[in-house]
Amino acid sequence: MNSSANRLTIRRPDDWHVHLRDGAILAGVVPHTARQFARAIVMPNLAAPITSVASAQAYRQRILAALPEGSPFTPLMTCYLTDHSDPDELQRGFEEGVWLAAKLYPAHATTGSAHGVTDVANIHSALERMERIGMPLLVHGEVTQADVDVFDREAVFIERVLAPLLRAMPGLRMVFEHITTAEAADFVMAAGENVAATITPQHLHINRNAMLVGGIRPHAYCLPVAKREKHRLALRKAATSGNPKFFLGTDTAPHARHLKEAACGCAGIFNAPFALESYLQVFEEEDALDRFEAFSSENGPAFYGLPLNAETVTLERSAIEVPGEIDANGTVIVPFHAGETLRWRFVG
Repeated sequence: MNSSANRLTIRRPDDWHVHLRDGAILAGVVPHTARQFARAIVMPNLAAPITSVASAQAYRQRILAALPEGSPFTPLMTCYLTDHSDPDELQRGFEEGVWLAAKLYPAHATTGSAHGVTDVANIHSALERMERIGMPLLVHGEVTQADVDVFDREAVFIERVLAPLLRAMPGLRMVFEHITTAEAADFVMAAGENVAATITPQHLHINRNAMLVGGIRPHAYCLPVAKREKHRLALRKAATSGNPKFFLGTDTAPHARHLKEAACGCAGIFNAPFALESYLQVFEEEDALDRFEAFSSENGPAFYGLPLNAETVTLERSAIEVPGEIDANGTVIVPFHAGETLRWRFVG
């Protein structure tokens, strides 16, 4: 990392959790991720989820076709786990390099999870195979039982699902994605080296007041939802600690403005256009600029066993106003920080 009072140059980062969608909106959103990041793990929860080697290969080609000409961006594909996932197909895709990991969505936990896993016991053989071959499991960590408060679903998931799973399969490589609670941060820090976590920019910036104070604010709504202030502070401490278990994963999730501003609005925050600026502001506020490169560019590749990027990117201390909306190839999306002024600017 090279830095001065007003400029910061780091290895080009990777984003270890993105939603790129499909069709016309894919072409509108993927350039924002490719502009800042060298690689990104692409979530498989499309309308027809990515459950086979062939569907992952086809989706990867659609992503590559949507990139700006000459972009070196590399999409890293994942497999969507269902109650009927085939261990042999998982192993074949992993060993052939088609996908890097498999994603566990508890059924009906979030957007595009209707085909997800209804009970972890149903994928026991798939998880045993993944543990044996070293294939990472990416976890959306929330229970979905109606009697569990939405703000408690992550902590209850740790107790009922995650902790028992790791006791049964202590060698399973796992990323607890988009963590939102102090309990999750503590769990990851106490676990073995085979367990890591991603943290989004929104969960470092906002607590649940952002959704609810002064009116319902749908563009601050994502799943897992933002929690109390004590959890936001715990996440900021974890992200900026220098602990290699934590790394960048935006969970950027674009939805059309009219689908967010609806009677039953979609969960998801589109943060890709100003992701590094958003993260960097947090690290500056926490007096941790010297740890930003590790969180953004080193910890993720180390966990996944991938090489560090040789390229660098530079950000400069210069105010930038985030637009109120972005036209993503015909779809109007409200980005994270819309209407706000951030203190750092990505210059490439």
